[in-house]
Amino acid sequence: MSSCSTTGAARLQTEADPIEQADDLIAKGEAARAVSLLRTRLSEGRGGLLARLALVRALLASADADGAMEAAREAASLNPEIPDALLMLGEALMAAGHLPSAIGEFQRALRLDPQSEIARLALGRAWLEAGEPDKALEQLREAATAAALPLIARAEAMRGQKRSDAGYVRHLFDQFSADYDSRMRAQLSYRAPEILREMAAFVMPGAKDLTVLDLGCGTGLAAEAFGDIASSFDGIDLSPQMIEKARARGVYHHLAVADIETALSAGRAEYDLILAADTLVYLGDLTPTLEGAFRRLKPGGFFLFTVESNPDGCFTLGPKRRWRHAQDYLRERAVAAGFEISGLLACSPRSEAGTPVEGFAVALHKA
Repeated sequence: MSSCSTTGAARLQTEADPIEQADDLIAKGEAARAVSLLRTRLSEGRGGLLARLALVRALLASADADGAMEAAREAASLNPEIPDALLMLGEALMAAGHLPSAIGEFQRALRLDPQSEIARLALGRAWLEAGEPDKALEQLREAATAAALPLIARAEAMRGQKRSDAGYVRHLFDQFSADYDSRMRAQLSYRAPEILREMAAFVMPGAKDLTVLDLGCGTGLAAEAFGDIASSFDGIDLSPQMIEKARARGVYHHLAVADIETALSAGRAEYDLILAADTLVYLGDLTPTLEGAFRRLKPGGFFLFTVESNPDGCFTLGPKRRWRHAQDYLRERAVAAGFEISGLLACSPRSEAGTPVEGFAVALHKA
C-alpha cells in the first residue's frame, strides 16, 4: 500500500508488535480476540492509523460487517488524505453490501495515489461485482501485477454472456430502490403490470385464488395489479433493497434475493401463475427461464411476461443495456420449452425520453 507519511512510519515502529499479534490471531481464526486486543489498545490512546486498519480487518474476519464499516469510517474521517484508510473503508462498505459507496471510496484512494496497484485492483474488482466489465477492464489492464490476470479473465467472460450480469442488475436496482415507483410511473410511464393484468383477463377469464410467483418483483407493483385474483404471492429479485420495499408492501408470502434462472431451476410445480413484468429485458437467451417457468407451473398454469421487441433475428442488447427479443424467437423458444402460446400482443410497457418503447406482452400456457 501507499506510504502513510513520516508520521505513519513512526507509528509502524511503535505499533508493529500488537498489530502483528492481531494479524496472527486473525490467521489462526481467533478474530474476536484480535478485535478485543485492538479495541483495548485504541481505548487507551495507544493506537494510530495502523491499529485502526487492523481493527477493521479483524472485524471483517469475525463477520461483523457493520462494526467494520463503523470502524473504517472513523479511521477515514481521522485520515481523509491517506489512501490506505479509504481503501479499507471501501472494503468494509463492500462487505456490508454498499457497493456504490465502496466504488466511490476506491476512486478517491486512486485519485490520491494514481500509481497504486492495490487501489486499481480494488476498483476493478468492485466494478466486476457491479457487473461492469468494461469499467473493470479499464482499471485492471493498467495494474501491472499478476493478481489482475484472473480478474481480467473474469471480465472478458462477463462480456460474452447472453444476459446482463447479476451484479449489474443488483447494483442498478439497489440505486433506484428509494424512488423506484415514482420514477417508473411518472418519468417512464411504466404500465407492464397493468398490461399483463389486462392480458390475464382475456387468456384466463374468471381466474381467482391463484398461487403466484413474481419474477423480478421489484417493489411489488405487479402484486398490486394482480391482488384481486391471487390467494398468495411469492417474489424473487436480485436487489436486496427492492426486496425490502416489496416486503413493506405486505402482500408477499415469501420473498427471496435470488437470480431467477437459478431459482426456477429448483423446486416443484407449485404455481398457477408466474409473472415477469419488465424483467426479461435483462436476459438475452430466454431458454433457461422458459424451461424453469414450465417446471414450476402446475398443469394448466400460465406464464405472463413483457419484453422489448427486436425487429428480426433472435435477441440483441439495446443501447440502454436492455435486451430485445424477436417475435419469432419468442414463439420458437416457448414451444421448445413445452408451452402453448395463448397470446402474443404488441404493446408499450414503458417510455424512454418521452417515446413509447415497442414491446410484446406474452401469455404462455402449460396445457
